[in-house]
Amino acid sequence: MPTPTEPGLARPAPAPVPPAPRRRGPRRGNTFHFWLFTGPFLLGLAVFVYVPIGWSVYLSFFEARFTVTPEKFIGLDNYRHMLTNDDFVGSLGTFTVFAAFIVPTTWALSLALALLVHRLRFMRAFFRSVFFLPTACSYVAAALIWKMSLFSGVRFGLMNTVLGWFGVENVAWLADPDPPWYWLVIVTARLWLQAGFYMILFLAALQNIPGELYEAAAIDGARPGPQTFRHITLPQLRATSAAVVLLLLVAAYQAFDEFYNLLDKTTWGRPPLVELYLKALGENQDYGAGSAGAVILTALICLVTLFQGRLMGFGRGEGTK
Repeated sequence: MPTPTEPGLARPAPAPVPPAPRRRGPRRGNTFHFWLFTGPFLLGLAVFVYVPIGWSVYLSFFEARFTVTPEKFIGLDNYRHMLTNDDFVGSLGTFTVFAAFIVPTTWALSLALALLVHRLRFMRAFFRSVFFLPTACSYVAAALIWKMSLFSGVRFGLMNTVLGWFGVENVAWLADPDPPWYWLVIVTARLWLQAGFYMILFLAALQNIPGELYEAAAIDGARPGPQTFRHITLPQLRATSAAVVLLLLVAAYQAFDEFYNLLDKTTWGRPPLVELYLKALGENQDYGAGSAGAVILTALICLVTLFQGRLMGFGRGEGTK
């Protein structure tokens, strides 16, 4: 019987090798649709955000009074002027203290509300909506309510009426910086406006914590309450807490509406943005100095938020030590 190695025996033809699939690039239609949907947003972002930021930085090196067109290059003189301006430097220092107080207070109140709503067994959606509803209110409207109704400083104002029940005389909440009662007005208004929004963030994070962690802790003998909150709940909220603190820091330095409406025509208690507004749009309309102050404020916010992010590990992976 012939073997496959014998001469004259035909070998079977090899199986045809299928051609390698051609690598296709992105479809032209997909690219067109991508730019069709994202193009208007990118254009608006560039025109209304990046171009004004770049122009503000450029304008800060020029003398520009009563015009946004650069007139004379003066280098860093605008920065020297703003860093030696007692009102602007004082506002930066004051609001650093304000941020150091309002940020942890809002964080604690928001987390407390989230824990309360999360543990409710009935009407959870109702209370979640009630606490979140002030977020939809305008800062200007809230400031006017606080100024004209709650802390009006007259006899029939709500807070003075309540204090009158205990024999306390009328308090001029917004009329005198000594004692600084105006901080109580501003802080309560900001807490009422902000706490509900950050409560929603904490509530979403609480709902994502696996229940098996609490069950395992109960089996190991952990008592529900402060012990499980310290060792389970709080570590699981680390990323959300870092994001909330970051947003609160930025919001504290960008405060404008409530201060401008509550402390109208006063020379004390002004935040940095009000000082910049009066510098650029006041009597002198010094756009160059105002732009330099805006750059300084932006740099300060970046430094503070970067320090906070490094301290709390914002952006770090869960497994990174």
